[in-house]
Amino acid sequence: NTAGGKYGSLALNAAGAAHISYYTNITEDLLYTTNATGAFATNTTEFVDGQARRVGIDTSVAIDSKGKVHISYYDLDNEDLLYATNSTGQWILYQVDTMGSVGRYTSIAIDSADRIHISYADSTNTNLKYATATTPTAWTLTTVDNSAGEVGQFSSLALDSNGKVHISYYDNTNKNLKYATNKSGEWKTETVEDSEDDVGTYSSIAIDKNGKVHISYHNYTTGDQKYATNTSGKWANYTVDGLFTLDRTGLGSSIGVDTNRKVHISYVVETSNKVKYAKSK
Repeated sequence: NTAGGKYGSLALNAAGAAHISYYTNITEDLLYTTNATGAFATNTTEFVDGQARRVGIDTSVAIDSKGKVHISYYDLDNEDLLYATNSTGQWILYQVDTMGSVGRYTSIAIDSADRIHISYADSTNTNLKYATATTPTAWTLTTVDNSAGEVGQFSSLALDSNGKVHISYYDNTNKNLKYATNKSGEWKTETVEDSEDDVGTYSSIAIDKNGKVHISYHNYTTGDQKYATNTSGKWANYTVDGLFTLDRTGLGSSIGVDTNRKVHISYVVETSNKVKYAKSK
């Protein structure tokens, strides 16, 4: 029974087929499904990990150049960051980081050389961390932001055309949206929106063809869906939806930028339990 899907993540392969990883709260396992054979069906759903423990929360999926699937996810019982791939033809599971309580809010991307990149929260040390590997048996772990206080929640990772990493995430201590990148060769972090409001939860990041950053996120104080970009050379913040309503919008947002640099954002309106879509003009 694959009912009760939560924490879903979707990636498209080169042919446009959808690959979805998700957590089922029925059996508390990590599952995967695809329409690569033409349609979603029961026989296209695969058990990835479970086996008497709760795994699959905060799952994220990416597809490599060979069409193979890569999934990062959280082991709730052991509080570890895990990774699964079917690159050999069957699912193989790996432990990425087991040092303390690590692995919430995972986000995964694969670069053109099929190198794996994962951002996640280190809940023990309240930091933002990053894991990378050419092969899943040899991970390099980096603490990206160890600022005073609690940072690293709601991370979202994207790669630019040069394979450099860009991460949006939440500063829970200061209630701000933050951003980190290694595009200069070393990690640098900055605050995207520093306001009196509580902003930065449910962030999603995308990079356009010019290497500019686009982030969707939630303003918890006002309940609005927000958007930030550095296309002008400095950060600009906009309210996309919710400014003139009493709805709580922007939960679970996801952002994408097309080849014409138009921005697309999907998000949840909690008040009415609907999914909405916004596109830039």
